[in-house]
Parts: sequence; structure tokens; C-alpha cells
Amino acid sequence: MTTANQTEPAQVALPGSAATQPWSIDVAVVGAGPAGLMAAEVMGRAGLAVHVFDAMPSVGRKFLLAGRGGLNLTHSEPADRFAQRYGARREQIERLLQSFGAAQLREWASGLGIETFVGSSGRVFPADMKAAPLLRAWLNRLRHPRDDGIAVQFHMRHRWIGWSPDRELLHFETPAGMVGVRPRATVLALGGGSWARLGSNGAWVPLLAAQGVAVAPLLPSNCGFDVAGDRQCEHGHPVDPVRAVVPRTAGWSAHFSDRFAGQPLKTVSITCECLDGRRFSRRGEFVVTSTGVEGSLVYAASALLRDEIIRCGHATLWLDLLPDHDAQRVRAEVRHPRGSRSLSSHLRSRLGLDGVKTALLHEVLGKQGLADGDRLAAGIKALPLKLVATRPIDEAISSAGGVLFEALTPDLMCEALPDVFCAGEMLDWEAPTGGYLLTACMATGRAAGEGVVRRLADQGAH
Repeated sequence: MTTANQTEPAQVALPGSAATQPWSIDVAVVGAGPAGLMAAEVMGRAGLAVHVFDAMPSVGRKFLLAGRGGLNLTHSEPADRFAQRYGARREQIERLLQSFGAAQLREWASGLGIETFVGSSGRVFPADMKAAPLLRAWLNRLRHPRDDGIAVQFHMRHRWIGWSPDRELLHFETPAGMVGVRPRATVLALGGGSWARLGSNGAWVPLLAAQGVAVAPLLPSNCGFDVAGDRQCEHGHPVDPVRAVVPRTAGWSAHFSDRFAGQPLKTVSITCECLDGRRFSRRGEFVVTSTGVEGSLVYAASALLRDEIIRCGHATLWLDLLPDHDAQRVRAEVRHPRGSRSLSSHLRSRLGLDGVKTALLHEVLGKQGLADGDRLAAGIKALPLKLVATRPIDEAISSAGGVLFEALTPDLMCEALPDVFCAGEMLDWEAPTGGYLLTACMATGRAAGEGVVRRLADQGAH
């Protein structure tokens, strides 16, 4: 198996340090993920000397981990529907996708010798499903560019800690000590707030905010949730479920959690509605966790559910355990005489309900609800799961929030920081899984790189 270190380009030592004169370069890219690498490629091809800095020991760590189960590059759906996936930031992202969208990303991969295919879900993958060969080919091209491009230089274990007081220098902590770099332009591609162990820890937020750059708080996206439990406060009094945004004892009962955590709920559908009028309804599957729910179907609704919890203190997810059966049939089967059979046996034989689905009915409805035929039938078709908190942001697949587009020029340059550009997940947008995250990261990285090329060309002309 190819590891991150095997895909790593040779590192170049910086001549500058805190004890010597700062080193002047054309462009600094801070962050060696897909957005940063795409920006570096664009600028290197344009003849700029690009240096990529990253705090991690190797390049593209989150990219490699995301591809372990099959690298989902993009999606094949029509452009209009694709753009809808970016919600409130559709306008800003769609403009960038017009220059580098799903089709262009597949062409780009083909140029690296990586052919792609469309899966049954419409998602696009490399032919071998792996991330490492693509990253290896990409790094090779960055180090050995074709035509008149300039090779990109990499500096790993360089943790960016901010600017000098006059904003002219970027300061980095390195194993050899402090380093100062004076770039003509900078591209920040530092990721969001999820997967801190891979470098995306959100430590850049206060650095930019201190320079007057408007940043929306980072929030978990494509995340799991904790359900409301049978909660008591430390003194034995019931906890107010609305005001307890992060309840001390949220989650399933110990019995249910011990027996069913990790079990998938297959062939179900979920529906949720918000006070702001947004509504989500989709069929699929998700997983029961020790404290709540997670998985692809939950992730798809996570932005709506998270926002509702922030607004109201809780959100309700309505679960249809038998989406192929209408309510009338379910009611008739539940009411059918069961003789001496147990309720579990009756539900299994009449409706095919067993395992985690039956246990979930017990967990939510309780003995009284199960004994009431009408409540049981209604619960099978619309079982309310009360969600009271997102899982921590570091467990999330991605994050929402970040640098506001309103704080940027159309070229993604910070209005408050001339010659500093931002790209990737550190911008204020979010999208579901399915290739939309990676596509937007690449598109924003390309746009920032092109913005730098134009900016420096204009400066040279004057």
C-alpha cells in the first residue's frame, strides 16, 4: 500500500530564519491540500516561483485518507443540480465552477494519466479507485513541469503562525527554528476545522480576524448527531431539552447503545423540516452510533439539522422504517391478530421488521407506545428522533463557515489584506459528500491561483 511518505516530493531548505535576513519569493502557498496544490500548479505554469508550506510531514494527508474507501473526485449530475448542492453559497461557487467544474476536473485527471468512471450513484471515481496514484502523478508534474512552467518547491513541517507587524513577512515555526518569508503574494489554503490530526484545525481563524478579515464561525458539516436521552441533571431533576444544547447524558439507553451501536439502518427514509421553511426528505441508509446517528443519509441533512439545533436547541428527524409500505398497509399488519406470538415475532413475520429497527421502536416509543397499535403503526412510518447536538467538529467530514466571500474580491483576494488570497474549505461554503467538496476546493484553488497571476502581472505592468 502506498503511504503518504511515498508520494512526498523532496523538500527544499529555506535559507531564511529568524536569525538571518528574510527570504523573498514570488508566491507562498500555505496549505498542501488539493486547493493549495491546484493554486500552485496554476501559478507555476504561469512562470511564477511558487513555494508550498505545510505544518504536516507530508502532502495531501486529508486527501489520501478521504480516498481510502474510493476517491470520489466529483459528480456527473447536470450543472444546474450540481450548483444547487452549495446552498446559500451557490452563486459564489457556481461562478467558479463555470471555469473549472466536474468536466474540467475529469479532463485534468486524465492529463495526469488517471482515467475516471461514473458509478451507479452518479459519483465519479478514478479507474483504480485510489487517491495515492493521482497524488503521486500530480506531485511529479508539479516538481517537473512541462513546457515553460517553474517547478514548485515544498517545505514541510513549516507551521504558519501569522504575519510580522508590518504584514510584509510570513512567520513559520519549523524544526530548525523560526523562519521569515517575504512573498509578493500569498495563497492561504489551510482547510476548515475538521480532522485536526491531518492539519485542518482552524488555528488560522484568529490570525485573519485580527487583520480585519470577516470570518464566520467554523461549524461541523456532514456530521453525526446526538439524540435526546432519558436525561437527569446532577441533582436528579429533569433537564430542559430545549435549553440543554449539549446535554451531559445525551444519547441512547445503555442497553440499546451496547447492543446496537454500529448497526446500519438500511432501506429507510428521513424527513425533517425547519422553522425557516427548509425541508429535507430522502431515502437511503445511516448508522446508529453509541450516542445518536451518523452516515450518508444523515450527512445529507446535516446542514439543516445543525442550523435548527442552533436556532431552537433541538431538531426532529422523522424516520420511516418501511418506505416501501404505505401507512394503511402498516396499520393493517400491526392490527392483525398475533395470537400467542410476541410482538417482535409478529412484526418480523408480518412486516419484516427485526433487529435494530424493532429495537429502535422499543427505544423511542417505550412499552406504552408499543402496546398502542395506532401509535406503533404511526411510529413505523414516522418515528421521531430528537437530536440535541452535533458531534464535535473534529469528527465531522467537513466544516461550514470561514472567510466570507463578501470580504474577498472576485479573484478571492482579501479586501483587508492586499496580495493575500484564500481558497478551499477555509472559505464560507459547505456541500454534501458526493464529490462536491473536492470539486469546489479545486475550483477555488484554481481561481485563487489565477487571481495571483493577474495581480502580479498588473503590478509588473505598472
